[in-house]
Amino acid sequence: MKIAISIGDLNGIGIEIALKSHKIVSDFCNPIYIVSKSMLEQACKLLKIKMPPNFKTLDIGTDFKITPSHICEKSGKYSFDSFKKAVELAKEKKVDAICTLPIHKKAWQSAGIKYKGHTDALKDIFEKETIMMIGCDKLFVALFTHHIALKDVPSKIDKKSLSDFMLNLYSEIKEEKIGVLGLNPHAGDEGVIGDEEIIIKKAINLANKKLLEEVFIGPLVPDTAFTARMIKNIKYFVCMYHDQRLIAVNSLFFD
Repeated sequence: MKIAISIGDLNGIGIEIALKSHKIVSDFCNPIYIVSKSMLEQACKLLKIKMPPNFKTLDIGTDFKITPSHICEKSGKYSFDSFKKAVELAKEKKVDAICTLPIHKKAWQSAGIKYKGHTDALKDIFEKETIMMIGCDKLFVALFTHHIALKDVPSKIDKKSLSDFMLNLYSEIKEEKIGVLGLNPHAGDEGVIGDEEIIIKKAINLANKKLLEEVFIGPLVPDTAFTARMIKNIKYFVCMYHDQRLIAVNSLFFD
């Protein structure tokens, strides 16, 4: 299997991850790193790491001086160019998949890139709704909203959009039982603490009706959804916003 790996922000940790993980990664796939040899050599020198054998690269972008932990326009543009090239290879079926190393959103903004991250860009490039999901063997969580301010989340929750999201998710994973988290503390307590859960419940009912079975369960109380007993019975969850899912997964399974 060939996988194109976009190198991420070279002023950040992505290149170190690529170099130190190469042996493990290359054991199960044929990685192609979208970074120029000269930038790679510069990074190896700074990190005092020898270039791994069989580290296949593909030149892209304009070289610049790597400055660790520094946010700059050049590093932002380079990481975006690397990502675009990886996607291009996938669209041309020259690779089977892509993997994206970490970018810096502010660097993208400094370079005049309109996207807040890879997910937003992929949505535009492929003109398809995207699903951001992260997980491990014991737990998977999908985000209904991702890189938006917390204050903007409630206005994004509507019956059709959420129902469509759940149906798209089901079409990809075909899981028999998927938990759906509420937004508010205590999942709103029947409208006492916010009424978003009323909308979420309607979206769940609509999705289940279209599937002709009770696949989606909820709204679940967010602060108890990821307890050991819950994730023993439910492996996949739909979360309403970014940190609602990431805090749980990172706390339980970060390593």
